[in-house]
Amino acid sequence: MTNKTELFSEKVGAGSRTYFFDVKESSNKSKYLVISESRKVGENHEHNRVMIFDDDIVAFSKGFKKAFSFILNEVNS
Repeated sequence: MTNKTELFSEKVGAGSRTYFFDVKESSNKSKYLVISESRKVGENHEHNRVMIFDDDIVAFSKGFKKAFSFILNEVNS
């Protein structure tokens, strides 16, 4: 079993959804980002999660920044 250490956590409430940004470190010292979403569906909560590993974080960041900029430009036009 791998030992995971949480290095950073940020919780963001957004209406009926809650987002979590967690940076974790595995037993081999590699770091990764876990983005989780929790939302209420009826009486239950639905959870979704995406993991971005350290080898992919630069490419993920570039793509995220482009998408974020696109949305901001659309909102501001």
